[in-house]
Amino acid sequence: MSILEQLRSRFERALVIAYGETVEDRADVMLVPASNPRFGDYQCNVAMSLTKALKDNPRTIATQIVQHLEISDICEDPEIAGPGFINLKLKPDYLEAQLNSMVGDRRMGIAPTNAPEKVIVDFSSPNIAKEMHVGHLRSTIIGDCIARILEFQGHDVLRLNHVGDWGTQFGMLITYLREAYPDALTTADALDLGDLVNFYRQAKVRFDQDPDFKETARKEVVRLQAGAEDSRRAWQLLCDQSRREFQVIYDLLDVQLTERGESFYNPLLLGVIADLEQTGLLVESDGAQCVFLEGFTNKDGEPLPLIVQKSDGGYNYATTDLAAVRYRINQDQAVKIIYITDAGQANHFTQVWQVAQKAGWIPETVELIHVPFGLVLGEDGKKLKTRSGDTVRLRELLDEAVNRARADLENRLAEEGRSESAEFIEHVAQIVGMSAVKYADLSQNRTSNYSFSFDKMLSLQGNTAPYLLYAYVRIQGISRKGKIDFEQLGTGAKIHLQAEPELILARHLLQFDLIIDEVATELLPNRLCQYLFELSQKFNQFYDQCPVLKAEIPQRISRLGLCDLTAKTLKLGLSLLGISVLERM
Repeated sequence: MSILEQLRSRFERALVIAYGETVEDRADVMLVPASNPRFGDYQCNVAMSLTKALKDNPRTIATQIVQHLEISDICEDPEIAGPGFINLKLKPDYLEAQLNSMVGDRRMGIAPTNAPEKVIVDFSSPNIAKEMHVGHLRSTIIGDCIARILEFQGHDVLRLNHVGDWGTQFGMLITYLREAYPDALTTADALDLGDLVNFYRQAKVRFDQDPDFKETARKEVVRLQAGAEDSRRAWQLLCDQSRREFQVIYDLLDVQLTERGESFYNPLLLGVIADLEQTGLLVESDGAQCVFLEGFTNKDGEPLPLIVQKSDGGYNYATTDLAAVRYRINQDQAVKIIYITDAGQANHFTQVWQVAQKAGWIPETVELIHVPFGLVLGEDGKKLKTRSGDTVRLRELLDEAVNRARADLENRLAEEGRSESAEFIEHVAQIVGMSAVKYADLSQNRTSNYSFSFDKMLSLQGNTAPYLLYAYVRIQGISRKGKIDFEQLGTGAKIHLQAEPELILARHLLQFDLIIDEVATELLPNRLCQYLFELSQKFNQFYDQCPVLKAEIPQRISRLGLCDLTAKTLKLGLSLLGISVLERM
């Protein structure tokens, strides 16, 4: 059990002894890490929550709890503060025992869940025949991080890429290419993806302005849906080309995904309509098949419908998403489905899930979760754009990050008079560049917009990836300088905590499991970033104030062990963010 679980269990036992079995039903133990170190390590506020139920003042209740609280093997004597806060401070010998039990454990003392679940994380989701842009960055990075943490916990995670590979845009594009560049419909990679995007834009203009073109494009969609051989071949070529370009981005970001696009659900759409009709939810409105929603109205205050089949017989995103919900619950057997999209899609998911709920498709055991995120802004606070006003291509942004990281490294090497191989420089630039972009995003509260700044994210100071990577590199430098193999320290190398910086670092290391649980529950990766940043700070303070290699044995061995645990925690924590470490910078 984690420290928090052990303490919570002791408090629950004390509550029962003090007030009887029924009090457990009325009380949440409310045990949390202390907000301020002067209050100790943990704080319990349960006495305040029981005031009304027990008809007593909270300080008296806290006193009763403490009298029956058996934690002398874990904590110093509890202190009651203010109106009834119970403050706890972990004993140094308990901290030592916990840290020593983690030595040699790659999971840093965090056991896999004993109740693994099938979880789907739906993220990234670019559109075929379009280039991935900066708007896809957040979904891809946040989704990958959440999937990594749930996988680490032991859950069975299916990472789905719900690409836009079906619908009107293909009728429009194929129709245009038949006139403008027919080779692209019969020959693989006849066009660069950038050229394909330009043709798509031109096709959209024609579609909006030319009624004849619009009608032809719609007929092309029907031919595609009916399986016309030439249309299907053209569609497949366009999808394959886009897919290869997307994979370049995913390889750069070290992101794994299973593609299951909109086309996957196309054969299931008729069944969605039939089932909605059978449940009596379908209503015809202006020739379209709709489901009217609760809590949604138009500007005139009239009930707002969700259209699931258009008047021309076609389907839309809502129909596909309904089919996806059913498939993921019935065939994939997922009990938790997490959608990582921008905040602007919140209403869409609320509407789709309301329909699925009314249709009886979502069992009580299944949880659907929308994880929204804000915009990526430029340093001027406006939506990030190129100088020409276009959306920033993701590939160009990532290449720029690596180029800047390389230039910074070369300048630093020149200032230090260091000579490194081209391979070393390229490797470090790649890791630092990608890490900087990922960390800059993940370290923000995802619900907020954030300003993109290469200078800030590549800085060696502050809450940045390079700062964390440097803390790890610093520990590896200790290993090299002292000719120490951390793996050979052995289980006999015991950690003994004496100096205050050692105790501060130890307490922080032992909160790692709590942070992982928080991120997995609240789906906020910035909590893990903040923990790792503070760990790096606390390590640097420890390193500056406590000699390691110059210390006498056994203190030297103890501090090396503390360095090793810090490095392993940093490495594991960064890997859960999708960030690789470096041995040297």
